[in-house]
Amino acid sequence: MAALGLSACGLTSPNEANGSGGKAATATSAKDFGGMDALVAAAKKEGKLNAIALPRDWANYGEIIDTFEKKYGIKVEVENPEASSQDEINAVSSRKGQDRSPDVIDVGRAFAISAAEQNLLAPYQVSAFNHIPKGQKDAQARWYNDFGGYVSIGCDASRVKKCPKTFANLLEPQYKGQVALTGNPTKSGSAFGAVYASALANNGSFDDVKPGLDFFARLKKAGNFNPVESSPATIQKGETPISITWDFLNAGYGDELRGKGVDWKVSVPSDGAYAECYAQAIAKWAPHPAAARLWQEFLYSPEGQNLWLKGHARPALMSAMQQSGTLDAALAAKLPQAPGKGTIGFPTEGQLSKAKQAVVQGWAQAVAG
Repeated sequence: MAALGLSACGLTSPNEANGSGGKAATATSAKDFGGMDALVAAAKKEGKLNAIALPRDWANYGEIIDTFEKKYGIKVEVENPEASSQDEINAVSSRKGQDRSPDVIDVGRAFAISAAEQNLLAPYQVSAFNHIPKGQKDAQARWYNDFGGYVSIGCDASRVKKCPKTFANLLEPQYKGQVALTGNPTKSGSAFGAVYASALANNGSFDDVKPGLDFFARLKKAGNFNPVESSPATIQKGETPISITWDFLNAGYGDELRGKGVDWKVSVPSDGAYAECYAQAIAKWAPHPAAARLWQEFLYSPEGQNLWLKGHARPALMSAMQQSGTLDAALAAKLPQAPGKGTIGFPTEGQLSKAKQAVVQGWAQAVAG
């Protein structure tokens, strides 16, 4: 998951052609519709939501989509489920005015910031906006964090004699050809997070991601880096026995593969503890603007947040829901163990943008050859 103009060819924008679209396209809260009931009615009239890059096994999105469709009678069409964050942004930027433009995106925070800078996103405050922690949302409400987790190391204990638990371990010769990512860090939010975490493990900082690039260069030189993009399928085949990605994904892989002969262990590396969140946003020219806004309202409701929690992800409203008593405590207790104690830090928007640019410029050279 990660992670990003066409002329309308003389066609009328769907937002102008669908009756309520003009009003819906400029709505910045449910109040602009006259309340939630009116928003629901407008969204049902549109009857469809264009989504992209939402694998059903990613943070429980399969159940989330099914629940939304059943609740509102709105069809969710997911294009290219395995696409990267950058692919999502490319789809929005290249399909302005087209009815096949994504209505909504779910991208790595660095990519959400980039999309906002490109003026691709519509401002919209969900009802729970004020409960989203400061620093985890755009001041103009163009994007806001939805869920997150820690960078982790997943390992098939049925194939790997001793599973690595730190970034330093990954350089050991016994892991030759085994260490994979879930995408290209120039495009994928999960892979970008792995580079950032490895930087922190090697005397880097939020201001200096270069040690992470240097780490992967050493991993490649040692013969341990595996360029195959890891997935449940490649893990089951034995192609990627070690995978660095978010803990909620690795935990989900464990659930999925448990009955298929794979003993998948998950560790959050103590030498590179890095947590990040994905972010939700509405495309500025969403062809189904009411459905896009209702989707966001659903995701930031206790029901939607607990469904992400069920997928081992830490929802953005977790603290607020703990205080209100709406958090599913049993599901929270099953989350992968976080490293150590204390408060985890997050890079600022400026630090993320700088790091993303450095990774885009330096990744190919780091793993060349």
